[in-house]
Parts: sequence; C-alpha cells; structure tokens
Amino acid sequence: MRLLPCVAFLFTVGFVVAADDFKLEPGYKLIFNGKNLDGWQTKAAGKDGKPEALEGKAEAFAGRFKVADGELVIDAKVKGDKYIETTAPVSGDFTIRFDFKPAEGCNNDLLFLGTKFDIKAGGKENVKGVKVGEWNKLEIVVKGGSADFLVNGEKSATQKTKGDKGPFTLRAEGGAISYKNIRISDGK
Repeated sequence: MRLLPCVAFLFTVGFVVAADDFKLEPGYKLIFNGKNLDGWQTKAAGKDGKPEALEGKAEAFAGRFKVADGELVIDAKVKGDKYIETTAPVSGDFTIRFDFKPAEGCNNDLLFLGTKFDIKAGGKENVKGVKVGEWNKLEIVVKGGSADFLVNGEKSATQKTKGDKGPFTLRAEGGAISYKNIRISDGK
C-alpha cells in the first residue's frame, strides 16, 4: 500500500518535468533567452531621446518587466503603462510563438507592423481560448500583409499589417502576465 503513493508521486514529477521541456524548432531563433533582456530595449525615450538598451539587464522600468526563473514577467504591483521592444526589427513573412500565463484581469498588448493584439484574461473581454492562471500558447503567423493570431491552436483574430519592418513590442498595461520561449521563424 505504501508503494502506490510513491509511484504516483514519481509519475507526477516525471510528467511535470517532461511538460516543461522545450525544444527550439528548426528554422526558429529565440528572441527572449530566459536569462536577461539581451536583444530588447525600452520603447520610451530616455533623457537623451533614445531608447535604453537592456543588454545584460534582468529588469526594466523598476521591475515592471523582469526576468525570473526563465520567464519574462510583467509585475502588476509595479504600476505604469510601459513598453519594451526587440532591438532587431521583424519584417517579411514570419511566425512568432511563445507561451504565456495571464493572471485574472490581465490586459497587456503585443504590437508590431502596425498591429495591436490585446491579451485579456478574465471578465467579459477574455480573449477566446485563454485560460487564466495556466500556460497558454500563442502563435502569430504573418504572411502577405496579414497576421493571424492563434491562441492554443484556435484562430482568435486576423489583422492587416502596416509597414514593412519594425520592432516586436510588449506592452505592460494592466494585470500580471508571464511569457516564456519567445521565438521567431525566418519566414521560409
């Protein structure tokens, strides 16, 4: 009788570890390394009128964005409508994929090529298919001037893109959210 709970515990631990394993797909590269904000900058201009480079840093805007345990976290306790963006622009046809875990009341945005996608969790404005407090998958497929947003494999929205190239931007607007495994394809 004592063996059964131990076996169940070991099975559960093995499943959790396997579920957290992430392997980068061929043709993709990470745009968030899980360690720091290399490759990102603030969108808001600094005192000299330029964005602040975030190379080697683990947080921005006094902890509004911070890196913790391999995740990029927007901390709801730190207030402010703030933005960070990739230093390398996105352009052409490409796919961005990542995992996200929104808290109740999350309302944070993704912006690129003239599009804006709200990740809302909880309440009446919940994005279709988003599970509050759980890891979800988002895939953004940009092709031929259009962007499809798929949440957990289901199409949530389609938008026309504007412009040929620009940064991929995360906006901390309201509520908490965590991101991980943010990656982009080469579009081929």
